[in-house]
Amino acid sequence: MTESAQRFFTARPASVGAARAFVSETLVGWGLTARIDDIRLCVSELATNALVHGTVADHGSLVRLAAEDDVVRLEVHDSRRLRPEPRRATERDLSGRGLVLVASLADGWGAQDRSPLGKVVWSCFKAAGETAP
Repeated sequence: MTESAQRFFTARPASVGAARAFVSETLVGWGLTARIDDIRLCVSELATNALVHGTVADHGSLVRLAAEDDVVRLEVHDSRRLRPEPRRATERDLSGRGLVLVASLADGWGAQDRSPLGKVVWSCFKAAGETAP
């Protein structure tokens, strides 16, 4: 099975929840729900990073899902080239843990430049298909 879907989201806080809903609906429709919680958490983190750090004023972000066999690739496209760097947040930090979560939940992740501007931050999840009852 090879599937793909994408949706554009405006640069506003409500778009993070809308991106989570898009991921859930898409994965359920494809029958790839074994890792849905991990993928939903990662899209929340990546969409939030795109909103806060990755979008130029009045630009939104694109969330893309692709599935082949039981592997799901999640991509968040934004309009800035600044590459994300995971960091260790202190106990007092109220933010800064998102990429550490993505790195621990995904089977792989990275960032690449997008032409003519911006970047794609991606993560992959193996064995995303339904688990046997």
